[in-house]
Amino acid sequence: MAVKLRLARHGSKKRPFYYIVAAQDQAPRDGAFLEKVGFYNPMAPKDSADRIRVDAEAAKKWLANGAQPTDRVATMFGNLGLIEKRAYRVSPQKAVAGKKRTQRAEKKAERLAAVTA
Repeated sequence: MAVKLRLARHGSKKRPFYYIVAAQDQAPRDGAFLEKVGFYNPMAPKDSADRIRVDAEAAKKWLANGAQPTDRVATMFGNLGLIEKRAYRVSPQKAVAGKKRTQRAEKKAERLAAVTA
């Protein structure tokens, strides 16, 4: 079984609080975990020391043993200097207009060219 470093949500409704945990990849989000590695409080101010706290030794131990961080946790670890920062995944297909949209744009351009001519 693979191990993931991921967020487990706690806190009340509309007041999220996350633990950074090492858990098996098949375990539910808030279910069983192997070890708490740290916590993340998104409600704290961005410059607050209590926003993210990570036990660096535990995180490095899990990473050395092959645990894979999720995208959000990898971003946090990259900002803290625990791992190399990753480039954000960008889907170039999202920026391309669909077939119908391009046809409408071509027809609009033709009409505009006919009016200006």
